[in-house]
Amino acid sequence: MTWWCYMIRCADETLYTGITNDLQRRIDAHNAGTASKYTRVRRPVDLAYAEPHPARSEASKREAAIKRLSREAKLALIENGSLMGDRCV
Repeated sequence: MTWWCYMIRCADETLYTGITNDLQRRIDAHNAGTASKYTRVRRPVDLAYAEPHPARSEASKREAAIKRLSREAKLALIENGSLMGDRCV
């Protein structure tokens, strides 16, 4: 099973980072207002960045690493698709 670490851009231009094993279902849930309290009031959301991982633990570690980045670094990751060897889909 593939796990995904993803970032979405909310309607208010904030970024949200999470993990899932079904990317489209999770984006749909964010847009339906059932995925998280944070995105519920910031709809609609758009997928900005996603990278695959073979295991949940790897996706969780990557999520934590992305959350530690500055907003500028997150935007660079989205724009360039990579930041020091990152993978982008």
